[in-house]
Amino acid sequence: MKECKIVRGRLLPSLNAIRTFEAVARHNSFTRAAEELNVTQSAASRLVRSLEEYLQVALFTRQSRRIELTDQGRFYNTLLRDALDLIEAGTVELISSKEGKGTLSIGMLPTFGTRWLLPRLPTFQEQHPEIDLNIVSSDGELDFTKERIDVAIRFGHGNWTDAIIDPLMSEEIQVVCSPKLMAGKHPITSYEALRFHRLIRHSTRPNSWEHWFRSVGAHREDLQWGPSIEHFFMIIQAAIAGLGVALLPTFLIEEDIRTGNLIAPFSDRISGPGAYYLVTSAAKSELPRVKTFRSWLLSQLA
Repeated sequence: MKECKIVRGRLLPSLNAIRTFEAVARHNSFTRAAEELNVTQSAASRLVRSLEEYLQVALFTRQSRRIELTDQGRFYNTLLRDALDLIEAGTVELISSKEGKGTLSIGMLPTFGTRWLLPRLPTFQEQHPEIDLNIVSSDGELDFTKERIDVAIRFGHGNWTDAIIDPLMSEEIQVVCSPKLMAGKHPITSYEALRFHRLIRHSTRPNSWEHWFRSVGAHREDLQWGPSIEHFFMIIQAAIAGLGVALLPTFLIEEDIRTGNLIAPFSDRISGPGAYYLVTSAAKSELPRVKTFRSWLLSQLA
């Protein structure tokens, strides 16, 4: 009788067959896999055979005492290994989440996290010492499963799927430069003076300068483009170093303006084309540690 069957309408082999195949592939040995699973070698071999019969695909080539994954076997092993890793991680997560304990994984934008969130997290840690924090840089396509995060802070328009979305703050942007540029041959005393300087671009927001020029009604002829830089904290340092003129969110550069590291030549503060959001995985939204963090973060904006 085959060990594999269709379960609840899904085309799924038995978990025993899957676990055995993954262990054999990982050890490249029926003997060591059988020892790990506490079964006999013949039982491990029988389970893998049943899986091959069910799939109607050879997963291993067998030559004397040697085995080797086939191309189909390598493909299937990669999928099963990732799936079992997720199941294991979820199991550990639920066990550790009793009474709100466990590790909260936060994916955050590097500069926003450094300038706004990290200075506030000691308060959260003092109030909730039972929750461990795991903080990762996260600014690409949002995938809670792949990144293994519970919540994320993102900039955009609030259109992420399979998530609970809370607006945090809008964004004002303004032009800044180093004191060295202002003291140079072409001080930035008018919009027209920008044509004498290189404009630093944000590579993930390529239309920011166009949005600013359009908003203030300035002309865009004869512009010199400087480097294209990915992260705001790098753009801030580039502007301080005099590499060009930057367009940056006000809340990220208030301290640099106050200390004189940067100068804002214009009073204009333009609303940016987006906002910051707390994005919570819908699948994890009811976990105590996630609910606790979400409630705390939103209270910081009150």
